[in-house]
Amino acid sequence: MPNNKIFILLPDGIGLRNFAYSKFYELGITQGYDVVFWNNTPFQLSDLGFKDIPIQNPKTNKQTEIYKNARKQIELNLNKKKFQDAVYDTYRFPYAYKNIKTAAKSILTQLLAVSHTSEKGLQKVRNKIKEQEKKTAYFQECLAVLKREQPAMVFCTNQRPLLAIAPLLAAQELGIPTATFIFSWDNLPKATMVVETDTYFVWSEYMKEELLQYYPYIKAENIHITGTPQFESHYETDRLVAKETFFKQNGLDITRRYICYSGDDVTTCPDDPQYLDDVAAAVKQMNEEGDAIGILFRRCPVDFSDRFDSVLTQYKDIIVPVNPKWEKKGGMWNTILPTPEDVDLQMNTIAHTDMVINLGSSMVFDYAAHGKPCAYINYDVKHKRIEDWSVKKIYNYIHFRSMPAKESVIWLDNKDEIKRKIQLALKDSRQNTIKAKEWFQIINKFPPDSASENIWNSIKKMVS
Repeated sequence: MPNNKIFILLPDGIGLRNFAYSKFYELGITQGYDVVFWNNTPFQLSDLGFKDIPIQNPKTNKQTEIYKNARKQIELNLNKKKFQDAVYDTYRFPYAYKNIKTAAKSILTQLLAVSHTSEKGLQKVRNKIKEQEKKTAYFQECLAVLKREQPAMVFCTNQRPLLAIAPLLAAQELGIPTATFIFSWDNLPKATMVVETDTYFVWSEYMKEELLQYYPYIKAENIHITGTPQFESHYETDRLVAKETFFKQNGLDITRRYICYSGDDVTTCPDDPQYLDDVAAAVKQMNEEGDAIGILFRRCPVDFSDRFDSVLTQYKDIIVPVNPKWEKKGGMWNTILPTPEDVDLQMNTIAHTDMVINLGSSMVFDYAAHGKPCAYINYDVKHKRIEDWSVKKIYNYIHFRSMPAKESVIWLDNKDEIKRKIQLALKDSRQNTIKAKEWFQIINKFPPDSASENIWNSIKKMVS
């Protein structure tokens, strides 16, 4: 009998939504696979009915983080030179010097980046990461688990975490096939690749071309185009509740039409509260002129700050906060994790609002799935919280170059035109929704509700 045990490696909570809360798990079970989550999240997935093996006390080599950070800098250096494009500098984070330890790490990272910025130097750093991780007790524990469980494959849900390296190296040591999923549409230009696997799963032909462009050592035949499970819920109509029910559950006024304001984290958009204020002021004016509009505010799931409080208080008759159903399991952003209930909440939020407003979010595709428009904020406020921050930096990122036409979204180029453009969008947004769907088809394999099935079909070919 062929080995049907598939390990789904969850090095952090990023993969929960795609691979635990979608139809992916159940589809694997129905196809006869023994699906086991190799679980490094704080959630007890067994409580949700999943088979899981918790990862015990994972610790990377102390030097790995330095080499990983150097690898990122080297890749950005090489890409900047190769493509003659300064945009790669915008993907760098400032070095930290708050204490001796962080200062030492920053200095060592910079020295490595300077001395290894070449293809040969990059190869040395990549090899060093593997060497360091193979020295850890964590690597030995991973070997022991794999020898005991003997899965047919290890599939990693996220290409970014350091803690994914040792389990995948252990699998490769034992001759077990490995794969990773590129989890977000903007990841590859940022030099976020940490793991190296036998095969790679991507959203689209566009993402495949990016992967080959940035990582030429990967062979085209080892890349599977599958789409992403993150959009599948939009096509599962059994998740929908009646509009009246949703409005009552969330304190919305049934006599109003609602637009969604989707918040960003403080790093991406430090002036988000002011933008929300500008939108609320425009809606207030619309209502004074006879409209009946409300704003459903969905904050960024990892933003637990009080920075929106004054705006929410000032416009409490217009803005209704409907917070994501995520749970805070620790102090770091990556320990704030989605729950299964949030998948339903987000889907119903989209289904029962008429449009979304945000700063450059992939929510444009979630709304496109429902045939609804997205408006992108495209101006700097007068009194910026961070002087050198600008929307221009956001929209200059490479992933926005995939946009087939400017009409894919509604551009809010200054606060004075917000009212007029909301009115136009609520009246007729066909051009924007058509172009948004074209963009969606570039970014994600269609049909978008078949991603889980596509992934399992590829896994079947790999393990059969």
